Amino acid sequence: MTARTTARPTGFRRFERWLVGLAFAILAYVLEKVVLRSVRKKGAAQPADEVTTMISKGGEVDVDLDT
Repeated sequence: MTARTTARPTGFRRFERWLVGLAFAILAYVLEKVVLRSVRKKGAAQPADEVTTMISKGGEVDVDLDT
């Protein structure tokens, strides 16, 4: 086994890392709640009303809007 090249983190450093982890966990929880609430308000996705058929031959594109 190789010896540790850096010193063990001090108590303050460990507490700081724990506090940052806790802050990120709270932030992730709040963001998840915001996203879920907006998805619930919006409801189910509406299907597209009209389908556009595009045919490409080379560099030009013909759009068929007769459907």
